[in-house]
Amino acid sequence: MAGMTVRPATHDDHDAVVAFTENTWPDREGSDYIPRVYHDWLDNEAAETFVVDPDDGDDLAGICQAVMLSPHEGWAQGMRVNPDYRGDGIGSTLTEACFDWCREQGATVCRNMVFSWNQGGLGISRAAGFEPAAEFRWMQPEPSYEVEPTLDVYNDPDAAWSCFKRSDANEELRGLALDIDETYAMAELTRERLHRAAAETRVFAVGDGNGTRAMAYRTRVGEGSDGSYAEYGVGAWDDVPALRSLVAAIARDAADHGVDSTRVAIPETVRHVSDASLARAGISDDPDFVLEADLTGR
Repeated sequence: MAGMTVRPATHDDHDAVVAFTENTWPDREGSDYIPRVYHDWLDNEAAETFVVDPDDGDDLAGICQAVMLSPHEGWAQGMRVNPDYRGDGIGSTLTEACFDWCREQGATVCRNMVFSWNQGGLGISRAAGFEPAAEFRWMQPEPSYEVEPTLDVYNDPDAAWSCFKRSDANEELRGLALDIDETYAMAELTRERLHRAAAETRVFAVGDGNGTRAMAYRTRVGEGSDGSYAEYGVGAWDDVPALRSLVAAIARDAADHGVDSTRVAIPETVRHVSDASLARAGISDDPDFVLEADLTGR
């Protein structure tokens, strides 16, 4: 791109990045997370953060980070374009840099996540080569000890894996679920990842003598702009009674950690969203979209 240089970001770029990201969505509640995580981004050995540096100025034109979630899965996140440079192809340039880096690491696919209301981000993603992959919404049980599960709940990764594999959640999400290491990133859920969750966080396999009927796993407990939260990588269930026990188990687990809120990724379908509403589990206002690009031809 004439007059522009794409390069790895440095810690010295922090103030210039904050200058155009601290008010990314002025008409929506909550601030952009990039100023809070910028230095951590640069210390992530499994990632590369790129900026676009105009040759004739002190500001920056854009930023994006590429992360490897597995040996074959790349993830692009935090795409931001300085308003002064919108329409100059900055988004596509940054995406190409992320694609090239991910492919060099061995990735065969790169995905990203865009809020459903972010029309600009969706347009940039499609123009850069991303295609629709999946959509999900957050189920949000209130942390509480008030309700006990009526079904048995085990920290059993193999039972949870079998439940997920046969579930419509697996089909609707194309096998994707929240990553344990990278927040707000979706990776292919595997038996091995569930075994890791059982050892490091918690797996919920919900069932009775007739088999496992619901599952989830905790990805992290953290602090956000709205307080502390517990996050769960995916929710899958066969029926509403099983969902109610899953919700009760998650609510109690979140209460054990003393957090203010929860979020559980579930498919954006009429059944899943209405089931969550019927179970009084709480639901987010908007879905999020996952897109992906095939890197094998690069």
